[in-house]
Amino acid sequence: MKVLEITGGQTLSGTIRISGAKNSVVALIPAAILADEDVTICNVPEITDTDALCEALEYLNVSVKRASESLVINASKLQNKEITIHYSQKLRASYYFMGALLGKYKKVTMYFPGGCAIGKRPINLHLKGFESLGATVTSDDNKYTVAADELKGANIYLDIASVGATVNIMLAAVYAKGKTVIENAAKEPEIVNIATFLNNMGAKITGAGTSTITIVGVDKLHGCFHEVIPDRIEAGTYLIAGALVGKYLKIDNIIPEHLESLTSKLEEIGAELEIGADYIIVNKGNHYKATNIKTLVYPGFPTDLQQPFTTLLTQCKGKSKVEETIWENRFMHVPYLEKMGADIEVRDTTAIVLRNTPLVGCRVTATDLRAGAALVVAGLVASGTTIIDNIDHILRGYEQIIEKLTGVGAKITLKEI
Repeated sequence: MKVLEITGGQTLSGTIRISGAKNSVVALIPAAILADEDVTICNVPEITDTDALCEALEYLNVSVKRASESLVINASKLQNKEITIHYSQKLRASYYFMGALLGKYKKVTMYFPGGCAIGKRPINLHLKGFESLGATVTSDDNKYTVAADELKGANIYLDIASVGATVNIMLAAVYAKGKTVIENAAKEPEIVNIATFLNNMGAKITGAGTSTITIVGVDKLHGCFHEVIPDRIEAGTYLIAGALVGKYLKIDNIIPEHLESLTSKLEEIGAELEIGADYIIVNKGNHYKATNIKTLVYPGFPTDLQQPFTTLLTQCKGKSKVEETIWENRFMHVPYLEKMGADIEVRDTTAIVLRNTPLVGCRVTATDLRAGAALVVAGLVASGTTIIDNIDHILRGYEQIIEKLTGVGAKITLKEI
């Protein structure tokens, strides 16, 4: 079994370069099959989620070539086969093949997607959107078949501003006849990046980044060259680590505007930040005060940073409150923080960090991707040695995390035990 071993208390100083956004690239890769020509995606992170999607592409007889930080995808010989449970359950984002294949072939069969167990993650909004476009959905246990004689544009209102549903409906609608309008659409930067990608391929999408997205169907998409935006969640995780043990730690290759909900909270508790055009330098503050956070859809505080930020709150003087409004099962890191010495009380979807306490290294488990990130951050600030198992979750979303942290002074190693 592979584990991460962290010797805490080391000062982090130097530069960490942020990779391409996981939450963007996992949609861009399935979206690339909408064209029959070469599609080049650059700034692609080397993470296991990317690898899993590329394996699925090869299963569908799609050509995938990797060069440095780029992927060249050619779907001219794509075979619209059933996406088996082997591929669908490797990651949540496998469901983007549903929208892409439906859009291109008017039919898709695949199993319910996998991913982190952070709460109920239904795809009812996706399926409702497909039905609005004229598709029929049938299911047999966990296998779904979505098919249509023809997809027609429609007005679709999302009950929740879901990133996944917004993207999947866009993917299906680019080839639909007429105009599709998505109301209460997700506004995350990743949505804008994906819409820009589709427009580079010849789609007609407007309004991405607002609550109303309009897609006018086209007959054909072509190849393009596209760059993945920087990963704001990776950047935020390292900013939080820098707030705990940083000394002139530079987080480089970022879009600071994407991180404003986090940086405002960091400044509020007393962290020292220097915000540049494409970087932020963070220094550990002398005295941190408690604060409250509430996760919301963008531009609110990201649910994906709630868990690492909770680790930071254990070092803030006073009582802090964390309200989780996106996922109901996103406090699985808390028992392990308590094992390390934290004083936290969980009440339904709210966690109360009762006081600041020193953290002490011990053996803990990464129950999901961002819980794993929270424990890495905890290990960096804790005294002694922290051993994190079940680290495949962490490697899903953080490119070269060991190399990046080691490069700025952390003592973190990957071990086989």
